[in-house]
Amino acid sequence: MLYIRSLLFNIAGYSIIGSGCVFNSLLGLISKRATIKTWNYFFIPLFILALRYIAGITIELRGTEHINQTSGIYAGKHQSAVETFVLTGFLKNATYVLKKELIYIPFFGWAQAMYGMIPIDRSAGSAAMKIMLRRAKELSAQARPIIIFPEGTRKSPEQTPDYKPGVALLYQHLGLPVIPIACNTGFFWRKNSFLRYPGKIIFEFMPPIAPSLNKQEFMQQLQNAIETKCHELNLETLRDYPHLRKMLSSDYKG
Repeated sequence: MLYIRSLLFNIAGYSIIGSGCVFNSLLGLISKRATIKTWNYFFIPLFILALRYIAGITIELRGTEHINQTSGIYAGKHQSAVETFVLTGFLKNATYVLKKELIYIPFFGWAQAMYGMIPIDRSAGSAAMKIMLRRAKELSAQARPIIIFPEGTRKSPEQTPDYKPGVALLYQHLGLPVIPIACNTGFFWRKNSFLRYPGKIIFEFMPPIAPSLNKQEFMQQLQNAIETKCHELNLETLRDYPHLRKMLSSDYKG
């Protein structure tokens, strides 16, 4: 049954995203602003419904009092593709920092460009950081919150964290609070896995980190907040879904 549900969801879910990319690639030629609304008020909610009713995956939001729809930097744990698809369904005007290579993918990348994503060339060093910062300033001035994954790539729940300095650059130069986001998505949608395990995905928004710390203090506070809460969510998930422990490495102490 798990394989059948996963197959049906993958067909439905990627069809929704794919059709959204084609539609918004064309719509963006008329109105880039309109692509934000069609993504976040139609295609993403439809994708979330497919998650729920086909894959059996529900989403719970915690700490929603910390969400500001027009401002802020949202720094989240990146465990799966789920958060890249659904977070703007709850942060309706937000945009992502993403790898520049994705922009060149036909239709998918074009739709991201029309939406107003912030591409970053990770091989370009400091020059890429300056471009990212300039683009982030433009979008934040348009009352668009920014979502960034500080580790830059997906990490399984048991993997050692590796936070990159890009988030600190945004924090120091935009003068905006950073809202940490913890999640447990990696238990239900594993990296490079075909299977989608039924259960409850949790996104927890934590109190903002005010723009007053130096780089080292900020990075330490951000990592501590995210990793501590993710560990708590890991324990909660394993308590509620003990069969998922088999996916973790044997030396994981959660």
